[in-house]
Amino acid sequence: MRSARLRRTRRASAVTLVSAMTLTALAACGTSSSDNDGDGASQPSGSTDASAPLDPKTKVSITIDCMPPAAKAAELKEWKEDVAEFNKTYPNVTIEGRSTPGQCLEPPRFTAMLKAKSQPDVFYTYFTDLPQVLSEDGAEDISAYVSDKTVPALKDIDPDVLGSLKQDGKLYGLPTSNYTMGLLVNRKLFKDAGLDPDAPPRTWDEVRAAAKKIAGLGEGISGFGEYSAGNTGGWHFTAQLYSLGGDIVDTSGKKAAFNNDLGKQVAKNLHAMRWEDDSMGKTQLLKWGDLQKQIATDKLGMFLAAPDDITYMVQQLGATYENFGMGPIPGGKNTLAGGNNYMIKKGISPDKIKAGIAWLNFKNLTVGKGQFDWDRAKTDSLPVGLPQPNFWLNESKKTDDAGRAASATMPVANFRTFMADPVPGKAEPPKAQEIYKVLDNVMSGILTNKDADVDKLLSTAETQVNQVLANQ
Repeated sequence: MRSARLRRTRRASAVTLVSAMTLTALAACGTSSSDNDGDGASQPSGSTDASAPLDPKTKVSITIDCMPPAAKAAELKEWKEDVAEFNKTYPNVTIEGRSTPGQCLEPPRFTAMLKAKSQPDVFYTYFTDLPQVLSEDGAEDISAYVSDKTVPALKDIDPDVLGSLKQDGKLYGLPTSNYTMGLLVNRKLFKDAGLDPDAPPRTWDEVRAAAKKIAGLGEGISGFGEYSAGNTGGWHFTAQLYSLGGDIVDTSGKKAAFNNDLGKQVAKNLHAMRWEDDSMGKTQLLKWGDLQKQIATDKLGMFLAAPDDITYMVQQLGATYENFGMGPIPGGKNTLAGGNNYMIKKGISPDKIKAGIAWLNFKNLTVGKGQFDWDRAKTDSLPVGLPQPNFWLNESKKTDDAGRAASATMPVANFRTFMADPVPGKAEPPKAQEIYKVLDNVMSGILTNKDADVDKLLSTAETQVNQVLANQ
């Protein structure tokens, strides 16, 4: 899946923001004067060295995906400020931002955009989109353009994150954000049940024991929650299997790998929690958004989530940051990881590529600037303190962590265990959404049928996933 709400949907449509900060509506998402390099907007830069930074004198116009919509006033304000600051260094680069009141790139529109070659010069994707983008020959190989000259903090970006943007050793994108899943807890219910919210369960046996205590509070409270519909059940089955060291697909990428002892352990543990312990509640067939509502209203003790679920619950559901905490995913072998990034449209001019990378470096990959200007974010009443994005290493991580903590708008101590003992991230399987749809049947079978045959559910899912993989 993706990062919280963005895991499920994408945004499109169009608005333009020129460097003079004048907003004008574009006619459609797929149209822009800079989509075609024959428009004469780009002039040759002073250097033919792809790894050299953009010459500040170069005149070029580039379109950038996912400018914040007007409904996100604070984020849009910061975007405008960043364009103005960027133009102090690159006064001849015109940034044309594209935006919509909805989500960034809905799947059908994203696919249509790739097929029509109408994506912006710098376009937004998820880590899992690389195969689809490359199948449509949609992204430029930017390996030669990305170096410590153009992205000074390159050495401090988690190589696993960069690895998700590579194929055959070639780099096709730069990260904006990343997430790893952990155990999200309701601190009030933990305390009410006599549990320590600063020491969330670290094993699935501990989860089961804690869930029973929390459910014992009564009043319709569930101890642990899980999804089983809308592809989210399969997504979470994958996360739980990863946590035990298992895989959904084997190393060849052509065969299912979950119908084994570890897969049965995940399934049987959930079945026992649901039917023997009665700690997961009677309402099932839940999808994204349902568990968030339950935990935000003190009706659920814990569930697997990414950190930005908390922001959604505070901003959209009226919860408070103080009531939530996170620990590492129980089991701790691996955790499901994902995120989002920007790619560069295939076929645009070298100057546009350089301008795009210069913008991404400033906006998304510079500690203390752009999205990492935590003092500004606090002033603008935006959330500061969540452990996401979390792709920095070495000195960049130390500096960013200190800045994030100094400007925190929430109790960062609530996430200490999640941050102090990070679990290795593992990418989603190939054909993820199709596989998750199949595995939804396993999760729904377990959670809605007391007499579910776990072996049969997994065997049937294995056959169906093998069929999905055979059609790659």
